[in-house]
Amino acid sequence: MRYTRGYRSKNTEYRGSARGKGLAIGGGAGGLGIIGIILLLLLSGGGGGGIDFGSIGAAATGTDSSNQGELPPRNEFLEFSFDHVQFFWDDLFTQNGVDYPPARFVIFDAAVSTGGCGQASAAVGPFYCPADSKVYLDQAFLAELQNRFGAAGDFAQAYVIAHEIGHHVQNVTGISADVRRLQQENPGRQNELSVALELQADCLAGVWANFAATDTIEGLPVVEPGDIEEGLRAAAAVGDDRINPGAGPESWTHGSAEARMRWFRTGFETGNPQECDSA
Repeated sequence: MRYTRGYRSKNTEYRGSARGKGLAIGGGAGGLGIIGIILLLLLSGGGGGGIDFGSIGAAATGTDSSNQGELPPRNEFLEFSFDHVQFFWDDLFTQNGVDYPPARFVIFDAAVSTGGCGQASAAVGPFYCPADSKVYLDQAFLAELQNRFGAAGDFAQAYVIAHEIGHHVQNVTGISADVRRLQQENPGRQNELSVALELQADCLAGVWANFAATDTIEGLPVVEPGDIEEGLRAAAAVGDDRINPGAGPESWTHGSAEARMRWFRTGFETGNPQECDSA
């Protein structure tokens, strides 16, 4: 995946020693369908073109004190990817007359304290905290994505980020709150509803990928040959049956490798959030 060298994001902050670390390599419903279709009707337009991030991103010099000075190239890529995904959603919301409140990106090392979701370690993997509208990522997970699960490549990392921002979209549109209500009303369906929410986030990541595949930087395509395949491999790598092969489907919370690939592909092929009915 092509990105702007030297990019800085005003939406990114670093915790621990994460800022100085580069990476050794190139997560979260029957009834969700109805809720999703109703709330995503406002997201029926197409994405914008070109990298003009406006209020979402920042120029290479940056405006956030946490982003002054040089970064390892991989961190530049992570910051760029985060803003690129958010630019797409901001543009889509704006086209439909809806404000998009941007999420923030926390890159941490080993453990992190969130603003409403408690303390978390690297063991939990990447996650979105709705209480503070932040995506949290320990860079060590990306190495594990390649070394343990065999999902290498830059676009695999971008998929992870796009999936978590998919949860932000669910949060700001009210989908997540409605699913939590359904889970409280139907405790026996908690896992089923959780899986549907995760698969919808995969689909929303695919919708962004559809836009990225038509976008360019200085006349060159953002998505390079093999990128979408990298995203599909990453989606499969984090399937419940891959992460915990001994557990049965009744205990799954994120969906099977096949389902995660299928919903990412659905979003990518259609480019339409209304097709992300994962119930």
